Amino acid sequence: MSVGSTELLAPRADVWGFLAEPYHLSDWWPGITGVDPDLRGFAPGARWKVHSTKRNIFTGTRVVETLVLIREIDPFERWTWHLLQPATDVEVRLRVLAEDRTVVTVGVSRGSPTIALKRLYDLVQTAAEL
Repeated sequence: MSVGSTELLAPRADVWGFLAEPYHLSDWWPGITGVDPDLRGFAPGARWKVHSTKRNIFTGTRVVETLVLIREIDPFERWTWHLLQPATDVEVRLRVLAEDRTVVTVGVSRGSPTIALKRLYDLVQTAAEL
């Protein structure tokens, strides 16, 4: 499993609130362009239909659908899920660093968490001074 971490300038509750919104997954997870959560929403056992764009030098670009299976949720601490295609297991962990600082750690069974962490950093900076 490939693991990466970054410090976010936001309280853990704000980070968790962002992650717990199913429609935000496409904002930060590479390759996912849309999410249709089932009626369970953000809950263990939920199945979300996700849309992604596949690029191939021979066939061009096409939109495909697959599923995200929500496995485990420990509120404000940890979330695990499985993307069916390409088969990828993901674990997201949060740790309080300070009142307005949170360390997010992302582990993936396939690829690298670098882009996801960068996008989370860009999107979740509620404690940053403007």
